[in-house]
Amino acid sequence: MANVVQLPEVGFVRLHQILGDRKSDPVIPPIIPISRASWWNGIKSGKYPQPIKLGSRTTAWRVADIRRLVEETGMGE
Repeated sequence: MANVVQLPEVGFVRLHQILGDRKSDPVIPPIIPISRASWWNGIKSGKYPQPIKLGSRTTAWRVADIRRLVEETGMGE
């Protein structure tokens, strides 16, 4: 579960922080290594936590929800 260390203690994270961003400099490694389509399908099915709208163009997830997901599924290992 080494990737969980990348998460802040509290607050929110954006999608690129969860799924990674290979185009950024430096590269952001994924905490949950799945595709964007799989992530959104998982949200729709209830497998992954629901996002929070912080603004009209800003979507984020609670850090606590992402930590819980990683711990329950072992995805971040």
